[in-house]
Order: sequence, then structure tokens, then C-alpha cells
Amino acid sequence: MKTVFMGTPDFAAEVLRRLYDSENSVELVITQPDRAKNRGKKIQPTPVKELAEKHNTPVYQPEKIRKDEQVMEKLKAASPDVIVVAAYGQILPEEILNLPEYGCINVHASLLPRLRGASPIQHAIINGDEKTGVTIMQMAKGLDTGDMLAKTEIEIGSMNGQQLHDALARIGGNLLVDTLKLISEGKVIPEPQDNTLATYAGMISKKDGRIDFCKSPDEIERLIRGFDPWPGAFCSLDGETIKIWKAEASDDTSEAPPGSIIFAGETGIGICCGGKILNVTEIQAPGKKRMKVSDYLRGHKILKGNRFE
Repeated sequence: MKTVFMGTPDFAAEVLRRLYDSENSVELVITQPDRAKNRGKKIQPTPVKELAEKHNTPVYQPEKIRKDEQVMEKLKAASPDVIVVAAYGQILPEEILNLPEYGCINVHASLLPRLRGASPIQHAIINGDEKTGVTIMQMAKGLDTGDMLAKTEIEIGSMNGQQLHDALARIGGNLLVDTLKLISEGKVIPEPQDNTLATYAGMISKKDGRIDFCKSPDEIERLIRGFDPWPGAFCSLDGETIKIWKAEASDDTSEAPPGSIIFAGETGIGICCGGKILNVTEIQAPGKKRMKVSDYLRGHKILKGNRFE
């Protein structure tokens, strides 16, 4: 099938990579404009743009697709059978949704109707879901409300945000290619979503990573995993911002105030959370790299009774 691909970050690039490896053609790629990234604020292309240019595919980067005057002209010139969307980052107008013969289909990283929205991967972990997956959806006017064309699921286990992201991107690309084949053969049976079962995963910001030590160790451990690598779970110790990257929930109890340090040694830092203990094993101090707690303690003195906030 002739396709146009719309996407921006690494997740979308992995899906696009699988699309390139298939029998389908990619006539045009639409992605977000180049942005300044990291501390140096150097302008960098999106991962999708980098991949498209390696394949000599035309790339268009509208600032605001709903107001862009050229996008429809470029789409009509590409004449796709279907538009594939994966983590594009902008809402498409109806005239684009209705343009191709087979409309626009979206690769969404959850088992719809659960976790509609911008951050389903992180929220699947934070919520404590045992499984999640990818849904190929026929795009409609609402937020991730269209009919489902295909689904596949995966056990979350102990994966962190990056690991789950990478796994879902791989299976999402494979599911997309399989679904496009079924569409071309007329074998897809759209399944409406049950809106009564819908949940939402809104946009995440850096401040969402602040740890509340009044919560249980299990909740905090899931926050740490879900927000690895971005935005990272963090707290304060002696006025410094500390990021926590790995921790283990314990059933050991403590009556100390939330955030109190119960122990600190080679095996980790024990912190009282919701009446139980969280054992932190990997942290990051300001201006430093991630490190094991045992390495951190060689250069920092932490006393029992001190508090993380």
C-alpha cells in the first residue's frame, strides 16, 4: 500500500523502520519541526526525520498542521492509500482524516479503551497494570476514540519506562504491517471502543516526578520505574535534588515520619514510606551520573534519621 507516515519521537521512528522493511511504500513523512534539545540547546531533527532522510523520503515539518496551507497539497500529491500516525504530537483536522481511501490509522501504545492520551506507557507502569499492549485504531475526531482494527498485548513485569517503550515500539511496528496487509485484503473487522471502560493518560511534566513519601513503597517503586528515563522520579535531601532510579518495595514496617532514613549501607538506603520501607539502590546527585547507592555513600555521609522530602 502507498502510505504517508506522521510521527516524531523514537517510538514513531521504530514503527517507521518496520514500515520501511515491509512491502508498503512510504511516499511522504510528516514530523514536528526541528527543536533545541539538551543543555547545549542545539537544534536537532526528530528521530523520524533522521530515518526518513536516510531512506530519501520527502519530509514536511509544519509548525501547526491545522493551520498549515501547504499540507493538504502535499498529501494530495503523495496520494496515499492510508496515512499512518504514531506519536505525531499534533491533532489532525478532519479533512486529513478523511483524505485517503482507508483514512488515517494510529499506532497507540495501550490496550484501548484503557489509557487514551499522551502518556500510556508511563501510566501503565505507574498504575500497576499487569499487562499493556498496542492498538491499531482507525482515527476519528475524538481523543483516541476510533474503532479498533487490531490489538496485541504484553506482560509488563519489572520493565521500566524505557524498556516497555522499546518493546511496544517493536510489536507496534509488526502489528501495523500485519494490519495493513489485512486492510488491503479487506479482512479487517473494526471493533468500536466501549467508552464506559475508557481511562486517560494525560501529558506528563517534570514536576510529576516528585516523590510523595506518604505513599506506599509499591506506589513509589512504580513511579520510579515508570518515569525512567523521563522525567525521572526525584526528591530533596539536605537542600539538594536527588533522582532515584532504582528501588525495591519492602513489607518491613516503620513508625518513623515519611521520608525518614531507616538505614544506609552497601545494600541501599531504607526510606520510610507510608509506614513501610523502600530500599533505594540507585540514585543521582546534581551534576553527577547515575550510581549505585554503595558508590554514592563513599562520598556522602547519610545519617539514620535524616529525611528525604
